[in-house]
Amino acid sequence: MQSKLNTAIEHVAEVLLGKTEVIRLATCCLLSGGHLLLEDLPGVGKTTLAHALAKVFGLDFSRVQFTSDLLPADIIGLSLFDKNTHEFEFRRGPVFTQLLLADEINRATPKTQSALLEAMAEYQVSNDGKTYALPEPFFVVATQNPERHGGTFALPESQLDRFSMRLSIGYPSIEAERRILNGQGQAMSSLQACLSAEELAASIKLVKAVRVETVCMDYIQRLIQRSRNHPDISLGLSPRAAITLVNSAKSWAYLDGRDFVRASDVQAVFGAVAAHRMRGAADSVAPDNRLATLLLDTTDVVV
Repeated sequence: MQSKLNTAIEHVAEVLLGKTEVIRLATCCLLSGGHLLLEDLPGVGKTTLAHALAKVFGLDFSRVQFTSDLLPADIIGLSLFDKNTHEFEFRRGPVFTQLLLADEINRATPKTQSALLEAMAEYQVSNDGKTYALPEPFFVVATQNPERHGGTFALPESQLDRFSMRLSIGYPSIEAERRILNGQGQAMSSLQACLSAEELAASIKLVKAVRVETVCMDYIQRLIQRSRNHPDISLGLSPRAAITLVNSAKSWAYLDGRDFVRASDVQAVFGAVAAHRMRGAADSVAPDNRLATLLLDTTDVVV
């Protein structure tokens, strides 16, 4: 199964040139049952990555363009009166899919942003006192512009914590950009599913079975505790973040063909899992993406 997953990563890498590590981390996020936040400048491939992941993993796909006038009902759905049955019927919104692209999520108001909280945490939505289960797997890929851009509403910590990873694609290398300019990348339309829905579900179950030995679990706990006690960090990592770190490390190990986690697996995913959840102290000059590096550099792997 790992060979099919790695083949899927390779195929996406032919569409999003030069970004294999980002694609691998995004795949880990999917395999661990999490949700992904892509924060970057316009035009670097955020939407392309979401489309490509849906194609190679054979997932149903929906896209919602978040704007300031978007309402929660535009995402979840709403109840409409049926004059034939004289009853209200729930019309499902675009959230009822396997991969939901929430494009430019921070352009919507906080009220609309919060419409995804229940879906991301409990894989269900509520309407008029009833709950509706979402398809499996359910994977949110949200994109956002940097907060300094005009017309944006910062995501609250409660919602940031529900995103398993935050990734930045960044500009391509000179070599990759030359390939892009020469039209050497693979077309999105040529991508085919590399796994069936059943194979993906089986992979997710196998990831859960990957072992985390005591020494690695101790290392993870030291990182979490260090984030809560470090003088340069005012907001440390939550228990949800710790669970996400364990599951993401399992996914990384699984893609390497192992059934156990190494410290290097934890280190490989730590920045993507931790950076967006932490806040620097008032007198700290380190931005949140450097706080993760600071923790890795100051936490011993073995005691």
